Amino acid sequence: MGDNILGAMPIKRLVVTMSLPIMCSMLISALYNMVDSVCVAQVGDQEFLALSYAYPVQLLMIACCVGLGVGFNATLSKRLGQGDKTSAVTVVHHGLFLYAVNALIFLTFGLLGAGAFFRMSTSDPVVAALGREYLSICCGMCFGQCLQFFCERILQCTGNPKGFMIVQGSGAVVNLILDPVLIFGFGMGVKGAAVATVIGQITGGLVGLVLISRLGEQLPITLKHFRIQGKVLGEILSIAAPAALMQGLNSVMTLGMNQILNLWATKAVWAMGVYFKVQTFVIMPVNGINNALVSILSYNFGARDRQRVRDGLIFGLKMACGVAAAGSLLLFLIAPPLLQYGFRAEGAGMTLGLAALRIAGLNFPFAAGCFVSCAAFQSLGKSRLALLTAVLRQLVLLLPMAYGFVRFAPEWVWLAFPLAEGFACCAALPLCRRIYLQKTRELP
Repeated sequence: MGDNILGAMPIKRLVVTMSLPIMCSMLISALYNMVDSVCVAQVGDQEFLALSYAYPVQLLMIACCVGLGVGFNATLSKRLGQGDKTSAVTVVHHGLFLYAVNALIFLTFGLLGAGAFFRMSTSDPVVAALGREYLSICCGMCFGQCLQFFCERILQCTGNPKGFMIVQGSGAVVNLILDPVLIFGFGMGVKGAAVATVIGQITGGLVGLVLISRLGEQLPITLKHFRIQGKVLGEILSIAAPAALMQGLNSVMTLGMNQILNLWATKAVWAMGVYFKVQTFVIMPVNGINNALVSILSYNFGARDRQRVRDGLIFGLKMACGVAAAGSLLLFLIAPPLLQYGFRAEGAGMTLGLAALRIAGLNFPFAAGCFVSCAAFQSLGKSRLALLTAVLRQLVLLLPMAYGFVRFAPEWVWLAFPLAEGFACCAALPLCRRIYLQKTRELP
């Protein structure tokens, strides 16, 4: 294990070392997502509404990439922890194949399904046309996003968190530069935001290919002798499918919340769109810790080191909850100027936006507890429990609560977020402890 920091570095330092670059890169990613939104909001409310309605499909694309990444990550980290480089290269081959299939599926949707999706989402023909144009580009050119995720996961598993940051950061910087140029300079509006996004993703993917080509002896990747093996695909997908479904629930939840809020006011959908864009600044860093933990826990579970699994899990939970609590406080403080200057909110928009950011934002620490529990479930071979946790927090609890509030006390609908996350966290953490004890009982 000496050539991989996942098995050698002191565990607290390892969690920080692995998490910080990923957190920084995800913050940069959140920043360009925010710049997209703020720039489009300056163009007009209809343009921003188009992005709000498109958001569930973007979440679904990310969900599939993240889900595949979790399965690929856990399987590859386990092989590396066992010291089996030949099998690890085979896992890399199958990960690339699965990401290519994923890109093809969303290309098909972008060409054939984007129009139908927007006709079902809104009755405003202008918003529908803008959204269709945006999604067609983002889905049709999503191979860059898939390639970027593939390269990032390899860099994670081989103990190269700085490479992860370089991949995400390079794509984000390109996006940040192109956004104002294309949206305002060339007058492309929503279409410019989409083009800037895909060019940034392609850039990140190409940088990732350069970095993984330099891994050398640590993971000698070659495409020679590649053959599809059902057993390896099954192993990756057995973890990836529940993880993708779990992430995909974000898309279902967002669609559901849009429909529920439409029963109240279109401006509430706008406020929810602002909240979803802003909350990525907190959720993405927490997901950075979560991603690092999957690699760390999977590697050390494969290496049969119980103490490192335990210490990594406990420290990761404390770190994630601390970051999330700081995010809730910061969001409460900066909500007014953010809404006024970033999204041109006034009147009902300001009132609804403040309530959404300040009340819904209370859910972050509880969500962090759920995320870390899910990372443990995935790393210890219990991916279905991670899926059940996500179903509980995003569908079983959140949507019925939100519907009830909209029907009887709509101004309190945002309270459904912290309530749902709080109840789910109270269920997930004790279950996480039980699974840890079961799976590590026989480890030294």
